[in-house]
Amino acid sequence: MTTLKVWDGFIRCFHWFLVVSIAVLYFSIEEGMIELHFVAGFFTLALIVTRLIWGIIGSETARLSGLMHSPRAILKALKTPSDSLGHSAPGSCMVMVFFIIIITQLITGLMSSDGILTDGPLAKYVSSDTIDFANWLHELNFDILLCAIGLHVLAIIVYRIKGKPLVKAMITGLKELKADDSKAEVTKAPWLAWLIFVALLLLLAFTWAKEPLTYLFS
Repeated sequence: MTTLKVWDGFIRCFHWFLVVSIAVLYFSIEEGMIELHFVAGFFTLALIVTRLIWGIIGSETARLSGLMHSPRAILKALKTPSDSLGHSAPGSCMVMVFFIIIITQLITGLMSSDGILTDGPLAKYVSSDTIDFANWLHELNFDILLCAIGLHVLAIIVYRIKGKPLVKAMITGLKELKADDSKAEVTKAPWLAWLIFVALLLLLAFTWAKEPLTYLFS
């Protein structure tokens, strides 16, 4: 066995930042803190866009292409689990599902409106029927997201029982692999990802997020 760094710093922080931002999104909407909800949504938007870009130019284990698996490969991995550098085939499937759900949540949030005081930044560009549909889907999709999170936590517990500490790997970035399965290096320095993320945050802070940020800090 050998220990290899398989998750770069941005991927690890992305995972935990996403956990926190989803928690804030849930708390803020439950408490009626709509400005905080929008700010957390814009933070999540910057996070997801950076992750998608990093999935094209980033570390080998961060590549979106590595998340593509056939149904046969997923079933095979479920029947006979084996070590992999990054996400397993079933894990990759779950990551893709999360991407789809979260992107849907972000897009519908940008087009949502309460019809009184608060509008998403894209609401003015779409019809009232589209806004109504976005509002409905935004609420339904968040319930789907919570169910997906529950399944994800359950899978983590099952893998932990089987001796695969997924949470530890996402904290340290390290994974134990068979010597013949390891490579010299599969991660890149994440400084470019952080530059992209900060640039997107600043862009949003001075555009779409300017009004809710002003309200929160006034």
